[in-house]
Amino acid sequence: MRKFLVVLDDSRECLNAMRFAAMRAAKTGGGVEVLAVIPPEEFNHWIGVGDLMREEARERIEAHFEVFAKWMRDKQNVDPKLVIREGDPMTEILAQIRDDSAIGVLVLGAGVDKKGPGPLVTELTRSSGSLSIPITIVPGDMSRERLEAIT
Repeated sequence: MRKFLVVLDDSRECLNAMRFAAMRAAKTGGGVEVLAVIPPEEFNHWIGVGDLMREEARERIEAHFEVFAKWMRDKQNVDPKLVIREGDPMTEILAQIRDDSAIGVLVLGAGVDKKGPGPLVTELTRSSGSLSIPITIVPGDMSRERLEAIT
């Protein structure tokens, strides 16, 4: 089964990327894998404090994921899988693609503010020629109705 890989973060555009991936997976018989990356700089404290912060970050990610997962299961009949990795986001996204051969498409949400589409979209499009899978970039301000129409 082909999987759509979506990056879970706190950005507004993440919502449209999740919606797009779930809708495409539902219509094509695919799956959704949600990747959350915890950057290493969050834990540069004493060992005990860093461990506690790491656990709190995981709990926040799991709660955030569950909101999307419930919608995917209830509305799209897709049961997503959560993967949490620690490290540099770019490195970990590329590693996840390399480590899971069932991933067929990377889905990213593009920011709509004046700063540009976002650091992940910018960096991944620069290296898209060397990726083993295509990237789908979903505009962050696209309406739900438009997403439904194009999926």
